[in-house]
Amino acid sequence: MLRQNHDLPGTPHRLTVLGFGAAGTGRKAYLQAGLHADEFPGMLVLRILARHLAEAEARGAVRGEILLVPQANPIGLAQTETSFLSGRLESGTGENFNRDYPDLSDLPSLSLGPDAASNVATIRAAMSAKLAALQPEGALAQLRRRLLTLAHDADLVLDLHADNEAEPHMYVGPALWPAAEDVAAAIDARAVLLAEVSGGHPFDEACAGPWWALAANHPGLPIPPACLAATLELGCNDDVDPERAAEQATALLRVLQGRGFVDGSGGRPRLSCRATPLTAMAQLRSPVTGLVVYRRRLGDVVRKGDLVATVIDPLGEETELLAETDGRLFARHSQPYAWPGRVIGKIAGEVPLDGRTGNLLSD
Repeated sequence: MLRQNHDLPGTPHRLTVLGFGAAGTGRKAYLQAGLHADEFPGMLVLRILARHLAEAEARGAVRGEILLVPQANPIGLAQTETSFLSGRLESGTGENFNRDYPDLSDLPSLSLGPDAASNVATIRAAMSAKLAALQPEGALAQLRRRLLTLAHDADLVLDLHADNEAEPHMYVGPALWPAAEDVAAAIDARAVLLAEVSGGHPFDEACAGPWWALAANHPGLPIPPACLAATLELGCNDDVDPERAAEQATALLRVLQGRGFVDGSGGRPRLSCRATPLTAMAQLRSPVTGLVVYRRRLGDVVRKGDLVATVIDPLGEETELLAETDGRLFARHSQPYAWPGRVIGKIAGEVPLDGRTGNLLSD
């Protein structure tokens, strides 16, 4: 295992990367956790996975290059001024750490031809040159460039997150489905949400999206989706459980084995849900302020019009929140207090909903 520290120029922050195998000897996989620094399960998962990979490397069983970044957001991890770590938004700007990554699809003067492998190499070189030419200002922009520089030329990118209170689920582009089914099955996803553009340009789309954008801009030329990137929501933000983390680390190891990054039989668990459009996911938003009382449990299948939660004003009225669609309640909010516009639940439906356009993700 090679441990590398990357300082963010002009800042006190340092990013630590764990490397296995060797660059230029095969395909590349990149896994990170904690981009939202207050989403903790993935950090422990990658710590355990690193141990597995170190053992595999000692046996000569790692093929190509695998990079792990167990704590991808040193800026957010330092935001503890209120005695409570707040790592979703950068405190100075209010910007989401998982939004606004550089667009690598704008690559002028590409010389592409009839060979797909040659086109992939040309595009990756152009992406690398574009990232090297950027002159980011501020710690957050430095972090975005560094993370994308590490991941942009990977064949597999897995960005590990967690939700407030949630079952495991996954966000991925339609062009990568069903190729990514092994990843979803490995984490026992109860929802797989498909979107070509989810809004805000998050990290996984910054890695995968340029490939289908470039393919659309160069019709007739072979440009494959050369980067399979996905956001994996491993469960609840604060669920740091060693046994569960060990199971999820083993699941990710099997993904790497099944995809040829590590010797061994990865197996093929069965996916227990169907992939559905992100535009069909209903965000249960409160129209009022008050205490949230859930009437449905996490994982319940609901029908349109079912009562999901009640918002109770301790000094006033009760407001019922009803399901907008048929589907599975796969996420709720862990803090039982709402205000107008706050998302307190997510239901994975199958039929796209009117009004679900633009930014399809929560802030």
